Amino acid sequence: MSEPNKKFVIFAHGATYDKLHQVGTLALTAAALGRDVHVILMFWAIKKLAMGKLDEVDFPTEYSAYTEDVSRLLKENRIPAITQMFSDARQVGTFRLIACSAGLEYMGVNHEKMTALVDEVLGLPAILRMTFDAETSLFI
Repeated sequence: MSEPNKKFVIFAHGATYDKLHQVGTLALTAAALGRDVHVILMFWAIKKLAMGKLDEVDFPTEYSAYTEDVSRLLKENRIPAITQMFSDARQVGTFRLIACSAGLEYMGVNHEKMTALVDEVLGLPAILRMTFDAETSLFI
């Protein structure tokens, strides 16, 4: 009997580009390496997805002066957008994008709108039960 794929879970709380880019690169790499990847969107990550701005390059205030330079370098180096990395992760392996239902309420995001953007909307108890056996869990 073959061993099931190991879970790689990322709790995505922050929504600045630097944080979401790391979520995307880690998710894509883990999926390519055969892990079952679960990205759990919380708070600001939910809001940014709902606003359709997941790929918008923005940084914390202390790094905002670098936004233009980094945007140029991303284009010059043909770095894929975050949404493209999520799509690629689905193509190379197992990838699920999940939103925390309480986060929708906190961020004022319509449940129906979010269900069209993610694989599933779950409450925190269900999310925790699903992720207890993860080999890797990250909070970004």
